[in-house]
Amino acid sequence: MTDSAHRTDLPKLIFGTLFLTILIVASFWVVQPFILGFAWASMVVIATWPLLLRLQDLLWGKRALAVTVMTLLLILLFVIPIALLVNSMIDNSAPLLKWASTPTNWKIPQLNWLQDVPVVGENIYKSWHSMIADGGTTLLAKVQPYIGQTSTWFVAQAAHLGHFVIHCALMVLFSIILYSRGEQVAAGIRHFAVRLAKSRGDNAVILAAQAIRAVALGVVVTALVQSILGGIGLSIAGIPYATLLTVLMFICCVAQLGPLLVLIPAIIWLYWSGDATWGTILLVWSCIVGTLDNFLRPFLIRMGADLPLLLILSGVIGGLLAFGMIGLFIGPVVLAVSYRLLSAWINEAPQPVAEESIIEDKQL
Repeated sequence: MTDSAHRTDLPKLIFGTLFLTILIVASFWVVQPFILGFAWASMVVIATWPLLLRLQDLLWGKRALAVTVMTLLLILLFVIPIALLVNSMIDNSAPLLKWASTPTNWKIPQLNWLQDVPVVGENIYKSWHSMIADGGTTLLAKVQPYIGQTSTWFVAQAAHLGHFVIHCALMVLFSIILYSRGEQVAAGIRHFAVRLAKSRGDNAVILAAQAIRAVALGVVVTALVQSILGGIGLSIAGIPYATLLTVLMFICCVAQLGPLLVLIPAIIWLYWSGDATWGTILLVWSCIVGTLDNFLRPFLIRMGADLPLLLILSGVIGGLLAFGMIGLFIGPVVLAVSYRLLSAWINEAPQPVAEESIIEDKQL
């Protein structure tokens, strides 16, 4: 009688686990369209929560007024620039395609300098001229298989851009909800973490929030400031397609490559076109913008909260490939949170004993 009472009910355990699995998968399936927007909103709210509390104190303790101001700031900083970007890409795509489709705009270089390259230069020069001897038909035949793949990739990126606009709107909507109920949401997440891993789970949630704030303030805000200032310089100097170049500059800054990858070619183009005055002005402005992160980033991340360069670069590239434009923000945050939690878990163990100490102990 006692053995039967303590015997495990295997069918009950299997069906219970199966039911919970189906429930979790179905729930994930339902909320899947909103996950990226909610994740983006969570990062924005966590990073700007101190600002919300300060605004609430200034606005007579009214949370609704503070949420309204923060919503307007999000619209000004995200929705309007993205709308301008999409509009600029639509307006500029037709002239670019028309220019690219005009044969007279494509001049195949002769590459005469290849003859001066020792050992292999002469052979490469002859091979190149054999491909362009018939007006580039042979070269086009070799490149044509890749044109379709490139076109498909650009179409996919255009689709990602449309999804990015949708996620941006969802981000604003979810941010309003999280700003309004931030304390309750945070308490619920911490309670769930304590239920899973007790105090270690609560510490993991706090470390994750600190990592999100470090990335948002130390990386994204710095990149945003540098790209905006660099874009202003490009517009004033009269560089064409300044909006698209500003977006490219922002991506380079988030990837910790700096704005000079975009600014230096613009400076060279100004000098090449004979506009030395604006070239010199943009050169001086680029020196200021390029070195700004050395002062701004440490101030924002409060010293010692910096993250490895390879981690940020991997997060940007991997996030962009995995999630599209929104991956620029989600990728570095995911890796930063994982890095902080893994570091905290490793630091709980003592440091390994040096090899020299082990050898001395054995000798003794």
